[in-house]
Amino acid sequence: MPDVFSALSDPTRRQIVDWLVVEDSGTASGFAKRLPISRQAVARHLTELEQAGVVESVRVGRETRYTLLPDSLVETSNWLLERARLWDRALGRLEGHLNRADQA
Repeated sequence: MPDVFSALSDPTRRQIVDWLVVEDSGTASGFAKRLPISRQAVARHLTELEQAGVVESVRVGRETRYTLLPDSLVETSNWLLERARLWDRALGRLEGHLNRADQA
């Protein structure tokens, strides 16, 4: 999971993931046409996403097509939701404590 956070820390990689959520697959060349960076830079971003388990690649003829692997994102989302619940409970207890202190 830490690899997922690292991979998604970059706005270019997040943009690629956003496109892959909507599109079935894409190529480094196709993404590079929409981004202000080179195809080689896009390929490096895709490699990092693949190493983190966020995307997978399949060679189709001369192209490498990338598709999203949502399971890694679901696991990360579930982890974040659990942390949010823990914080909500802790902050609720703190609020109760502060309210009791104000009334005393």
